Amino acid sequence: MKAVIQRVSEANVVVEGNTVGEIKNGLMILVGIDEADENADADWLVQKILNLRIFADDDGKLNRSVRDIGGEILCISQFTLIADYKKGNRPSFIRAARPEKAVPLFDYFKSELAKSKLKTEAGIFGADMKVSLLNDGPVTIVMDSHTKM
Repeated sequence: MKAVIQRVSEANVVVEGNTVGEIKNGLMILVGIDEADENADADWLVQKILNLRIFADDDGKLNRSVRDIGGEILCISQFTLIADYKKGNRPSFIRAARPEKAVPLFDYFKSELAKSKLKTEAGIFGADMKVSLLNDGPVTIVMDSHTKM
Protein backbone atom coordinates (compact mmCIF):
# COMPACT_ATOMS: atom_id res chain seq x y z
CA MET A 1 0.00 0.00 0.00
CA LYS A 2 1.41 3.36 -0.97
CA ALA A 3 0.44 6.76 0.36
CA VAL A 4 1.39 10.28 -0.63
CA ILE A 5 0.75 12.47 2.41
CA GLN A 6 0.53 16.22 1.92
CA ARG A 7 0.24 18.78 4.69
CA VAL A 8 -2.47 21.15 3.53
CA SER A 9 -4.14 24.39 4.56
CA GLU A 10 -7.19 23.23 2.62
CA ALA A 11 -8.18 20.51 0.16
CA ASN A 12 -11.29 19.31 -1.60
CA VAL A 13 -12.47 16.74 -4.09
CA VAL A 14 -15.22 17.28 -6.65
CA VAL A 15 -17.11 14.57 -8.57
CA GLU A 16 -19.48 15.55 -11.40
CA GLY A 17 -19.53 19.15 -10.19
CA ASN A 18 -20.35 18.26 -6.56
CA THR A 19 -17.93 18.63 -3.66
CA VAL A 20 -17.82 15.20 -1.99
CA GLY A 21 -15.01 15.90 0.50
CA GLU A 22 -13.48 19.05 1.91
CA ILE A 23 -11.04 19.81 4.73
CA LYS A 24 -9.11 22.67 6.22
CA ASN A 25 -5.79 22.37 8.10
CA GLY A 26 -4.60 18.76 8.00
CA LEU A 27 -3.56 15.99 5.63
CA MET A 28 -4.59 15.08 2.10
CA ILE A 29 -3.66 11.45 1.46
CA LEU A 30 -3.47 9.76 -1.95
CA VAL A 31 -3.72 5.99 -1.46
CA GLY A 32 -2.70 3.24 -3.90
CA ILE A 33 -3.56 -0.38 -3.14
CA ASP A 34 -1.42 -3.21 -4.48
CA GLU A 35 -2.81 -6.69 -5.17
CA ALA A 36 -0.62 -8.03 -2.33
CA ASP A 37 -1.89 -5.55 0.29
CA GLU A 38 -3.81 -6.67 3.37
CA ASN A 39 -5.35 -5.02 6.44
CA ALA A 40 -1.94 -5.14 8.14
CA ASP A 41 -0.58 -2.76 5.48
CA ALA A 42 -3.42 -0.32 6.14
CA ASP A 43 -2.91 -0.63 9.92
CA TRP A 44 0.79 0.19 9.61
CA LEU A 45 0.14 3.20 7.37
CA VAL A 46 -2.66 4.55 9.57
CA GLN A 47 -0.43 4.51 12.67
CA LYS A 48 2.50 6.10 10.82
CA ILE A 49 0.27 8.80 9.30
CA LEU A 50 -1.60 9.70 12.51
CA ASN A 51 1.67 10.02 14.42
CA LEU A 52 3.75 11.66 11.66
CA ARG A 53 5.19 14.85 13.15
CA ILE A 54 5.03 17.29 10.23
CA PHE A 55 3.21 20.22 11.88
CA ALA A 56 5.10 23.04 13.57
CA ASP A 57 5.24 23.46 17.33
CA ASP A 58 5.50 26.87 19.05
CA ASP A 59 9.20 27.02 18.14
CA GLY A 60 8.55 26.34 14.47
CA LYS A 61 9.95 22.78 14.61
CA LEU A 62 8.08 19.89 13.00
CA ASN A 63 7.09 18.24 16.29
CA ARG A 64 3.30 17.91 16.07
CA SER A 65 1.15 15.29 14.39
CA VAL A 66 -2.26 15.71 12.80
CA ARG A 67 -3.65 14.28 16.05
CA ASP A 68 -1.79 16.88 18.11
CA ILE A 69 -3.26 19.78 16.15
CA GLY A 70 -6.78 18.33 15.82
CA GLY A 71 -6.35 18.43 12.05
CA GLU A 72 -8.56 17.03 9.33
CA ILE A 73 -7.95 14.26 6.77
CA LEU A 74 -9.00 13.84 3.13
CA CYS A 75 -8.36 10.41 1.53
CA ILE A 76 -8.30 9.90 -2.22
CA SER A 77 -7.93 6.47 -3.86
CA GLN A 78 -5.34 6.56 -6.63
CA PHE A 79 -4.44 3.30 -8.35
CA THR A 80 -1.82 5.08 -10.47
CA LEU A 81 0.49 5.09 -7.42
CA ILE A 82 0.99 1.37 -8.11
CA ALA A 83 2.36 2.03 -11.61
CA ASP A 84 5.19 -0.10 -12.95
CA TYR A 85 7.22 2.22 -15.16
CA LYS A 86 10.40 0.16 -15.59
CA LYS A 87 9.79 -0.88 -19.22
CA GLY A 88 8.88 1.51 -21.98
CA ASN A 89 7.01 4.77 -21.60
CA ARG A 90 3.50 3.57 -20.87
CA PRO A 91 3.06 2.64 -17.21
CA SER A 92 1.50 -0.69 -16.33
CA PHE A 93 -1.06 -0.93 -13.54
CA ILE A 94 -1.24 -4.72 -13.47
CA ARG A 95 -0.21 -4.81 -9.78
CA ALA A 96 -2.99 -2.43 -8.71
CA ALA A 97 -5.66 -4.27 -6.75
CA ARG A 98 -8.92 -4.95 -8.57
CA PRO A 99 -11.97 -3.11 -7.17
CA GLU A 100 -13.33 -6.20 -5.40
CA LYS A 101 -10.21 -6.15 -3.20
CA ALA A 102 -9.29 -2.47 -3.30
CA VAL A 103 -12.68 -1.02 -2.29
CA PRO A 104 -12.98 -2.95 1.01
CA LEU A 105 -9.33 -2.24 1.85
CA PHE A 106 -9.70 1.48 1.07
CA ASP A 107 -12.87 1.56 3.20
CA TYR A 108 -10.99 -0.19 6.01
CA PHE A 109 -8.14 2.34 5.75
CA LYS A 110 -10.60 5.25 5.98
CA SER A 111 -12.48 3.72 8.92
CA GLU A 112 -9.24 3.14 10.84
CA LEU A 113 -8.24 6.78 10.29
CA ALA A 114 -11.71 7.91 11.41
CA LYS A 115 -11.25 6.04 14.72
CA SER A 116 -8.86 8.87 15.60
CA LYS A 117 -12.01 11.07 15.96
CA LEU A 118 -10.49 13.53 13.49
CA LYS A 119 -12.72 14.77 10.69
CA THR A 120 -12.04 12.27 7.91
CA GLU A 121 -13.48 12.69 4.42
CA ALA A 122 -12.84 10.93 1.12
CA GLY A 123 -13.32 10.96 -2.59
CA ILE A 124 -15.37 8.33 -4.41
CA PHE A 125 -13.50 5.18 -5.36
CA GLY A 126 -13.17 4.81 -9.14
CA ALA A 127 -14.78 8.16 -9.93
CA ASP A 128 -13.30 10.85 -12.14
CA MET A 129 -12.27 13.21 -9.34
CA LYS A 130 -11.03 16.78 -9.44
CA VAL A 131 -8.75 17.28 -6.46
CA SER A 132 -7.63 20.72 -5.28
CA LEU A 133 -5.27 21.49 -2.45
CA LEU A 134 -3.19 24.22 -0.95
CA ASN A 135 -0.01 22.40 0.09
CA ASP A 136 1.31 23.95 3.29
CA GLY A 137 5.09 24.22 3.33
CA PRO A 138 5.11 22.44 0.98
CA VAL A 139 5.38 19.24 2.98
CA THR A 140 4.91 15.98 1.10
CA ILE A 141 5.86 12.50 2.38
CA VAL A 142 5.66 9.23 0.43
CA MET A 143 5.13 5.99 2.38
CA ASP A 144 5.08 2.40 1.19
CA SER A 145 3.98 -0.35 3.56
CA HIS A 146 6.15 -2.83 1.63
CA THR A 147 9.34 -0.98 2.61
CA LYS A 148 8.66 -0.73 6.35
CA MET A 149 11.40 -1.83 8.70
